[in-house]
Amino acid sequence: MARLTLPERLRIAAIGAERTRRGVVSAALNSRTLRWRYGAPRADQLLIVPQDLRTADPSFWFEMTHGQFGLGGSLARLDGNSPFDVVPPSQPWARSLHGFGWLRHLHAAAEPEAAEAARQLAVEWSIRNARGQGDGWRPEVLARRVISWLSHAGLLLEGADEATYNAISSSLGMQLVRLASAWREAADGQPRLLALTALVFADLCIAGRDRQLEGDVRKFLEELDRQILPDGGHASRNCAVLVDLLLDLLPLAQCFRARGHVQPARLTDAIAAMLAMARFMRLGDGMLARFNGVAVAFPSRLATVLAYSEANAAQLSHAEASGYERLERGDTVLIADCGGPPPLVLSAEAHAGCLSFEMSCGQDIVFSNGGAPGSADGDWRPASRATASHNTLVLAETSSSRLVSHRRIEDILGDLPIRGPATVEATAIEAANEGTGFEAMHDGYLEQFGLLHQRRIMLDTAGRRVDGVDRLKPPRGVMRLKQDLPFAIHFHLSPQAECRRGDKIGMAIVEVGEQRWRFAVEGARLGIEESMYFANSAGPVRRLQIVLRATTFGETEVRWAITRLA
Repeated sequence: MARLTLPERLRIAAIGAERTRRGVVSAALNSRTLRWRYGAPRADQLLIVPQDLRTADPSFWFEMTHGQFGLGGSLARLDGNSPFDVVPPSQPWARSLHGFGWLRHLHAAAEPEAAEAARQLAVEWSIRNARGQGDGWRPEVLARRVISWLSHAGLLLEGADEATYNAISSSLGMQLVRLASAWREAADGQPRLLALTALVFADLCIAGRDRQLEGDVRKFLEELDRQILPDGGHASRNCAVLVDLLLDLLPLAQCFRARGHVQPARLTDAIAAMLAMARFMRLGDGMLARFNGVAVAFPSRLATVLAYSEANAAQLSHAEASGYERLERGDTVLIADCGGPPPLVLSAEAHAGCLSFEMSCGQDIVFSNGGAPGSADGDWRPASRATASHNTLVLAETSSSRLVSHRRIEDILGDLPIRGPATVEATAIEAANEGTGFEAMHDGYLEQFGLLHQRRIMLDTAGRRVDGVDRLKPPRGVMRLKQDLPFAIHFHLSPQAECRRGDKIGMAIVEVGEQRWRFAVEGARLGIEESMYFANSAGPVRRLQIVLRATTFGETEVRWAITRLA
């Protein structure tokens, strides 16, 4: 763990002060004297019902009738009780319960009993949580519940008796009054944008909220501009966030059109850029590359949002603002992390994977980072964020980024942020005869060891050979360390891949699917070791990795090549 520098202490103090200020403003605006500004505390009439693009699982209702309630990667047994009476097995489970995203599963069941259960649980929640306290009133949970109730209003209100209808519509109105001030308390990043998205949804869908629309859209677009980078990436550098946001922004755009409003150009442009970035970060198996917090894959979600992408849309070749490079030739795709850490307040899920890469050929993943574990396996998070869990160089068993340990910031962000590298530089290479590639450098080891890590990777024109060079060197001149330092270059294989030593020293054979690849190295000892893959729906699993080990006296170069044999 890294100790805080003075600038970091000042930054954390500023984050804490801003959080306090937002809380004070939110509380004042939610007071009895000012809350009238946010409309009537009742949602009597819905003009339109937004589409829910998230995949529904009708079997959820079957499991629920058998006393099981699985949410957020955890399973609770009801034993005849209401889910609101069960001790939550995890915090993500509790927040998913209060967010009501599971309504889509009951809706998909298309059974009268499921609809009745949905109405009863919505009314029960309204009665139990009328005082506005607890996890269910966190801004991001409140926002998800508002969107869920609006998207499944037909399930909740059609066929409901008068008392049920009044209870749900009154509760929804009160929740919107609260959200209109509470969005300011949402954590920076996706939670805050989600809260503002929910407000705009409500303004478009509920009669009588037109006068709130202009102001809410203005705040929403300002936050959208702040979080979405020019190339369409998210400021957190977690590309899975893009998919989650698009699952809400695409229906929101439809709501503007359904109400006869002009869709804001800034929303249109942001969606187009985000879709392009999602395509950019997708490997051959249809999954997102596992960088900076990308966890267990939900391929249906990515496929759903990309269905809205224009078939002839231009493919990004570089994502400079987001700090990623993509090499693609033939059936081979290689995506590399060539960026620094996100801002401190958005780095609680970021990984120390600078200059790491992932590679697919056809629909098979050949090399992959460890990814982030699911919410039920949070104990693995520190290991998953370490540089050694990524396909890059590790010097002296030290990560290129440091976890910043501070209780206050951990309380605010929910996890530890990372620091460094301070400087990351990357240059794309396009050569007619050599193919496509990049050269990048980071200074994550400069302060502690006085060395830079430089990496060059080239993919040939046929997509059948990758040539790489890793260098450790001082920023200038010649250096001789007082003692040699060990380093390791990790190449984690897909969990489906097999690996064995080749018939020559410094060579290994990798087999995945019907493919066979030869890995060869000069300048280091090649070994085949076990490693862990974290982004698995059933929990972390063991796999193999190729590790190149050597020592450096101050300047070292290791050359490696990956060649397809079959």
